[in-house]
Amino acid sequence: MAHGTPEPQPPAPAPHPLDPLTADEITAARAVLHGAGLVGDTTRFPLVLPDEPDRHTVAAHRPGDPVVRRVRVTLLDTATGTAAEAVVDVGARVLLAHRPLDPAADGQPPVLFEEYERCDEIVKADPGWRKAMAERGITDTSLAVCAPLAAGNFGRAEETGRRMLRSLTFLRCETADNPFAHPVGGLVADVDLTERRVVRLIDTGAVPVPAACGRYEAEFNGPARTDLKALETSQPDGPSFTLDGHRLSWQNWSLRLDFNAREGLVLHELSYRDGDRVRPVLHRASLAEMAVPYADPGPDRNWICYLDVGEYTLGRNANALRLGCDCLGEIRYVDAVLPDDHGRPQTLPNAVCIHEEDHGLLWKHTNMFSGFSAESRRSRRLVVSCIATLGNYDYGFYWYLYQDGGVEFEVKSTGLVQTSAAEPGTVSPYATEVAPGLQAPYHQHLFCARLDPAVDGHANTVEEVDIVRLPMGPDNPNGNAFTVRATPVTDSGEGGRLADPAVGRRWRITNPAARNRTGQPVAYTLTPQPSGPPLLAQPGSAVAARVAYAAKHLWITRSAAGRRYPVGDYPNQHPGGAGVPEWSRPGESLENTALTLWHCFGPTHLPRLEDWPVMPVDRCGFTLRPTGFFDRNPTLDLPRESGAGGHCHAQGR
Repeated sequence: MAHGTPEPQPPAPAPHPLDPLTADEITAARAVLHGAGLVGDTTRFPLVLPDEPDRHTVAAHRPGDPVVRRVRVTLLDTATGTAAEAVVDVGARVLLAHRPLDPAADGQPPVLFEEYERCDEIVKADPGWRKAMAERGITDTSLAVCAPLAAGNFGRAEETGRRMLRSLTFLRCETADNPFAHPVGGLVADVDLTERRVVRLIDTGAVPVPAACGRYEAEFNGPARTDLKALETSQPDGPSFTLDGHRLSWQNWSLRLDFNAREGLVLHELSYRDGDRVRPVLHRASLAEMAVPYADPGPDRNWICYLDVGEYTLGRNANALRLGCDCLGEIRYVDAVLPDDHGRPQTLPNAVCIHEEDHGLLWKHTNMFSGFSAESRRSRRLVVSCIATLGNYDYGFYWYLYQDGGVEFEVKSTGLVQTSAAEPGTVSPYATEVAPGLQAPYHQHLFCARLDPAVDGHANTVEEVDIVRLPMGPDNPNGNAFTVRATPVTDSGEGGRLADPAVGRRWRITNPAARNRTGQPVAYTLTPQPSGPPLLAQPGSAVAARVAYAAKHLWITRSAAGRRYPVGDYPNQHPGGAGVPEWSRPGESLENTALTLWHCFGPTHLPRLEDWPVMPVDRCGFTLRPTGFFDRNPTLDLPRESGAGGHCHAQGR
């Protein structure tokens, strides 16, 4: 805090332990650290996050109880490159813990926003880069873009301990042009952000810079279609959900909304009211990481693998959403309060969108034995969403809650494919030519959802369920029989699992202490969507070490303090091995206990011509559906539908 700035007043106690950080709390955390002599002119705040209490503390909380609010802060001195982590009790205004970080062992803090511009300035000032550009016939570099790209860790001794970025160069025809239409091929600058210099320049030789623009705005692609009629969504009585502070309720569902700088949207305490019982389903749900490794083995591209949550802070890159463009219908928006690089609060308006939407048929039956009478109900779902832009890609994240107790998570990937340059007409085994001389490299999007189940309580067990065909024989004379095989995952050493669509593999989260009316344990089933293989980088590679979670479609670990992210707390330039590899060593029981499921999913993207110059949405995700959680269809109490002409009803024939 600058000298002369009035001391902030202690923040009022939060009404609930899982509420998002407030502006007062962020300000108080900074003030405590400043008072302890830990903040100077060159101190930056890569992370300011709530230090979430454990499940048992949350479960014991009652309205009106005093709330202890702790904040985890990562500090970075941009002058020296030293970093530290601190924990502050913002209610008591007390520094609880402080420890220095070892960049070689712990990894680097995430990339700061101000380092985007700094990287561009450092590269453009480098004589070697300027010479390489001139050799390519480019002397006016005012419209060049030097991208700030995560460096990874490839075991190079000269990079150990340095705060690094690697930079590719792109050009623009003018300031609003799409730079990814004009990559400068064969040129990479390795940047030391602390020393503020290029420490290595890779130049594999000039190739022509693609000249064609990649403009996607309406004024460059007209005339616009004229045959679209108006399509309106109207709820004249308002939406069916209620938002009380951060508590969201809809159609028997209730949950708590959170939004933090690293993960963005987080859902807490998802529960379903079943008659007179409120039954927990999930303690916590978020997108905890997303890796984007590329397939080009060339020296100017073989290092590219981004961790957009841990390296770039997904939440801080979220969009301010716009009515009718990003969300449609009777909308309620929620703002997010996030720290800037200096640890001061900023409000992102409309960070989260909440709305309902029709989802087609929920159930129907026509009774042919009673005059073909029919009953049907339409499905409605609640949508809680946010959108973030990470460089060239834009990602929409959608949590869907259904009236029948189902939960779905969907990622919509759009934006711009990353590009490289080649001689026009070049056929690459690692990329698609999407325009003359413009290559779009093959890559993967490997999302990792963190799911902390609480199926009728916190003591859960996961079973891997396969469909098994039975051999022909006396008990199966026609060969038509198949059954299911459920295998409990009981030890942490067995917690890494692969999907197998050939046997319809899914994972059933059970509570052995709670039984349904047939005497079986209540359960929810996680069903992966067939969206692509796990990580394709070779075992033993630097990417495989750093993105170990993506080697499996599911990891089941025991919940514990500090197990927050599948790649550990600081994946930026980390050598690998943190996170799920550490927590999946044999010896921890996974039976009847608090668990965390880390579900990896996402497409292997082989770009198409149709993905340029802007990519239509590509969808992936998963579902969680009740499986013996209820004793019967929980939507039988939905009213009959009414349409424009009155009630929908069966017609005799």
